[in-house]
Amino acid sequence: MEFLKKYHLEKIDKELLEEAFTHSSYSNEHKKAQNYERLEFLGDAVLELITSEYFYKKTNYKEGEMTKKRASFVCEQALSYYAKEMGIVPFIKVGHGQEGNVNDTIIADVFESLLGAVYLSFGYDFAKNYIYQIIVPYIEKDFVFFGDYKTLLQEWVQTDKKSLEYVLVKESGEAHNKTFEVIVTIDDIIYGRGIGKSKKEAEQHAAFDAYKKSAK
Repeated sequence: MEFLKKYHLEKIDKELLEEAFTHSSYSNEHKKAQNYERLEFLGDAVLELITSEYFYKKTNYKEGEMTKKRASFVCEQALSYYAKEMGIVPFIKVGHGQEGNVNDTIIADVFESLLGAVYLSFGYDFAKNYIYQIIVPYIEKDFVFFGDYKTLLQEWVQTDKKSLEYVLVKESGEAHNKTFEVIVTIDDIIYGRGIGKSKKEAEQHAAFDAYKKSAK
């Protein structure tokens, strides 16, 4: 586990480390194993506090902008990206039925559960420095993870308890070369419009258009 040395985690509680990497499908097959769900719950809360504190102290953003920025760096795509870059994915334990299907959701969960283990082993200040090493460089570059603006927009809308809907408004072209136009509405107001060669692509473009406008 090279990442232990890189992030100075050699003295982490080994039982917690084991738990942090254990998916429920594995613990169901190995009754003595504890899965990571409780650690994930804790890690999620610690991550929200650390990143919220960062944006509060390091930026002059208003509350809504802080919420959107934070969401973009703690969304599932971002967490799974960090985990892959750290090299922790090969250590995730899953059951036989889950083998070959360690998806981004599981990887993101493990990132949070590992943070929970770090926090319990070393305390808040250490966990804060650990997260700063991993996430802050991406914040400073204003990195966009996989271009998944639908996720970013969804997380922002959920924070403000607003309704979000994608509507196909135009479909044109031959069957082998169609073009789709989609609008995205928030509380029945059009926020974005996108065109693509598939509905999914058009929705991403519409979400990008809406996210840019909502971030102003």
